Amino acid sequence: MPVARRALPVVGALVLSAGLLSACSEDEDKLVIYNAQHEELVEQVVEEFTDETGIEVEMRNGSDLELANQLVEEGDASDADVFLTENSPAMSLVQSHDLFTPLEGPTLENIPDQFRPDDNSWTGFAARSTVLVYNTDSVTEDQLPASLMDLAGPEWKGRISFSPTGADFQAIVAAVLALEGEQATADWLAGIKENGKVYDGNNVVLEAVNSGEVDTGIIYHYYWYRDQEESGDNSDHSALHFFGHQDPGAFLSISGAGVLKNGDHTEEAQEFVEFLTGTAGQEIVSESYALEYPLNPEVDIRTIPPLADLQVPEVDISDLDSEKVVAMMQDAGLL
Repeated sequence: MPVARRALPVVGALVLSAGLLSACSEDEDKLVIYNAQHEELVEQVVEEFTDETGIEVEMRNGSDLELANQLVEEGDASDADVFLTENSPAMSLVQSHDLFTPLEGPTLENIPDQFRPDDNSWTGFAARSTVLVYNTDSVTEDQLPASLMDLAGPEWKGRISFSPTGADFQAIVAAVLALEGEQATADWLAGIKENGKVYDGNNVVLEAVNSGEVDTGIIYHYYWYRDQEESGDNSDHSALHFFGHQDPGAFLSISGAGVLKNGDHTEEAQEFVEFLTGTAGQEIVSESYALEYPLNPEVDIRTIPPLADLQVPEVDISDLDSEKVVAMMQDAGLL
């Protein structure tokens, strides 16, 4: 498919799975969800949704930008009804191509305004906080940086790590770009490239920090908390630093849900997003192994710091520019 090969390098090296390339649903009566969120989490939501409504669902799983590019390529021909992501830049990419239909009243009442774009074309339903994980044998609390931007300084040379190829880190860079501007972001990328060790995946970053291979790593909160709940084998010699103070390092990445305007089941799709953002769906998010933040204020989270305590910066979630970020990361030699 030559169109896909031309489009995909804009957002990084992505691999499409054969199942995603299917032009039509295996069962036209099923609600089709293009899912880039944690598969196990969404499967739990789908199971309860189907039990409650009788609506059957077909999930097609992939990564954020993989599926976003797939939707852009398919355009009007797509049979996708719902798009779910881990991070919001992929939602913004689909939004920019006018592929969503506005969400309806009940869904808008479930989630606070700051977790939706102004046109209500999609909504957040879960979130993860940017953190700095640090080895407690190598770094003391008084040595921790005040800002994520400080990690570009010479004092951190050889002491930081990150996983640049994934949508997680690219969303963090998008927030830096939105908050600090292009030149500051370019300087920061150059600094962390000079200072940093690159790993393939956030869990690998966590393991490297915990083992003492590197002092610190830029990840999202749930990787550390999830390991703590499972065994602590990859986190017991580390701790998390929450930047707070509206710093770029306190960026809250939003997982999005939207209804595709060209889907065959728009009514059922609206019903699914309403369920996902309502108390039943949000309790699944809260209780899930993923340990992400639910965004419905009626649902509490367990074991992790309250969302209200994170002091996150104000970022317009529809302004996070994945294409610009990838171009800048390529220029910096990080992709």
